[in-house]
Amino acid sequence: MNQKIQQFNEVNKYNKMISYLNENNEYWLKNDKWDMRQKYNYKGSWNWMDFSKFANYKIKLELKYTVIYILENKYMNINTMLKNVRLALIKLAQYLNNINQKVETLNDFDINKFKIYLHNIKEINQNTVKEYIWALSPMLSIINEFFDDREETEKDVWNCLKIHGTKISATCLRKGYSINFLRYPNYYKNCMKRYFRTIITKKSLAHCLNIHIALVSFFENFRELGYTDGFLKVLAREDIEKYVFHINCKYKGKDSAYVSKMVTYPRTFLEYIQLANYEEAPIKEISRLIFQDDIPKREKHDDTLKKIKFVPTPILQQLDGNIMQLDRPELIPIYILLRETGWRGTDIFNLRYDNCLEKIWNDKEEKYNYYLCGEITKTGISQLKIPIRDTVAQMLEKNIQEAKELSNGKNNPNRYLFNVYDGKLKGRPIPKDRLMDSIRRLVKQKNIKDENGNLFHFKLHSLRHTRAKEYVEQGINISIIQQMLGHRSLQMTIHYATVTENTLYEQWKNTENLNLFKINTENGKKEKIVTKEKDDFVRYEFVRKNLDAVKVPFGVCFKHSKLPCKHQINQCLTCSSFCTTTENINEYKEEIKRIEEQIRISKKCGRILWQKKNEEYLELLNNMVTKIETQHIVHKNGNTREEN
Repeated sequence: MNQKIQQFNEVNKYNKMISYLNENNEYWLKNDKWDMRQKYNYKGSWNWMDFSKFANYKIKLELKYTVIYILENKYMNINTMLKNVRLALIKLAQYLNNINQKVETLNDFDINKFKIYLHNIKEINQNTVKEYIWALSPMLSIINEFFDDREETEKDVWNCLKIHGTKISATCLRKGYSINFLRYPNYYKNCMKRYFRTIITKKSLAHCLNIHIALVSFFENFRELGYTDGFLKVLAREDIEKYVFHINCKYKGKDSAYVSKMVTYPRTFLEYIQLANYEEAPIKEISRLIFQDDIPKREKHDDTLKKIKFVPTPILQQLDGNIMQLDRPELIPIYILLRETGWRGTDIFNLRYDNCLEKIWNDKEEKYNYYLCGEITKTGISQLKIPIRDTVAQMLEKNIQEAKELSNGKNNPNRYLFNVYDGKLKGRPIPKDRLMDSIRRLVKQKNIKDENGNLFHFKLHSLRHTRAKEYVEQGINISIIQQMLGHRSLQMTIHYATVTENTLYEQWKNTENLNLFKINTENGKKEKIVTKEKDDFVRYEFVRKNLDAVKVPFGVCFKHSKLPCKHQINQCLTCSSFCTTTENINEYKEEIKRIEEQIRISKKCGRILWQKKNEEYLELLNNMVTKIETQHIVHKNGNTREEN
């Protein structure tokens, strides 16, 4: 029964190949010798692909399928196909026709035996053998994957595109889509598959690949040290000491962040498999095996800040002022969104035209405001929404409409806003390098130079740092900046939270004078402030700082903050005996200016109560001015007094 099912599945597979070849061009299926000028307009010396030498029909069909599949999906260009693959197929046909044991399908083909066969041919040198093997390897991988019906996570090489829930960045390269478990010792292969199943849908693919690289290196380093199968279970502190010493020597000169991952990722892996009771897990507790001091120290916080590059203000002004002159107009909206939001380039390229713009009702302004919506793959935020200006939203609406008109299921299946509609990258976002190259040409054309007189070396991520700095300098709360930038932790946002020296000065000059000392203008020396009643003065300063101290005419009011007083600021304005006329308007206006400045300073100093009381006083002053301008004289009990 199982054999019949297997035969049925095999027939079904070959029918799919036949259907695929027919869909692209019946010519490929009907003919065993192809003139590549039929479709690809190739004008080189060799125009032919010859499959007639292959006696086995199945192998011939498999090879035809893989050649067209590779060309259609741009895995290889026509030049490489006719230069390398064509010659490799000639030798492959000779090999398959001469060997004693017949190969019925490429799925059972042993490339290592073919490699030995090539080495034994005298007229073929070693470099040519490498070229043939390189040319055939992707074809064999495609065939193996085509016939493998297992779940993706059961295979030895995972194509992460086929794993539902994998967090893949829009700008991730195709070569970064796979995790190869054949790189681990065979003893631990299933253990590693089980571990990666737990993280593949929780962390971004880029993060998983970094973990994979570190763990492969972990096992390779222990193999180099002479350890064999089952070594994890009996790991001792001495083994970790050897490993740490080994990697510090091996990766000497490497970035400290990279080297630290060679300890932190294995430690996380070992902690997990121990908690999950994996059979392969160490017996000894991980905290007794790997210490915090084993992790190579990363750069100091100050050193990290030095590496954060902001675009200098004069250069930023030139870039912003000339960006409409980019030689590729379709890239202008990308730059504008990067400047507007401070998002990573990947996040902007990842925008989808069907859900990237949203209107949300604002209760305070009683109108709808525009929000940019997108997935932040690095930090695992499925949908981040941040406000954008109306002008930017209007630009975005035009881009959305254009993308909808140009897109279909084949040229933009993922509904990218900034999509490539034809060519090798069809269905992928516009490459970041295309934007970078265009900006570099603009820098050269407009002669935009740095402080050293060199053409400015532009980096896309510097726009993110620059926008974050602008957010900070505009007084936005750091936790709000964290949300707007899509950071996982507040600590990361703090790295960006630096301000220019000018902003630092502006903030500082509004702080209160501590009156710690004074300068003798005659000799320029510092002198202590001396008062006759020193104890009273200290007490006065303490009260002024800690109670609801409000400056009033001729002194300071020291009432407790919880004690109400309607006369604290507006001493006379609400008094029944108070009279004021148009002659006093200039005095009111001067007082209004003074109070507005007091409110501004109180906001900067964080004196909320002081700010609130001054705002109430300001409202009273403005109301009095309005009354005087309409009534000319304001005297609350004037008529009553005259009657008496």
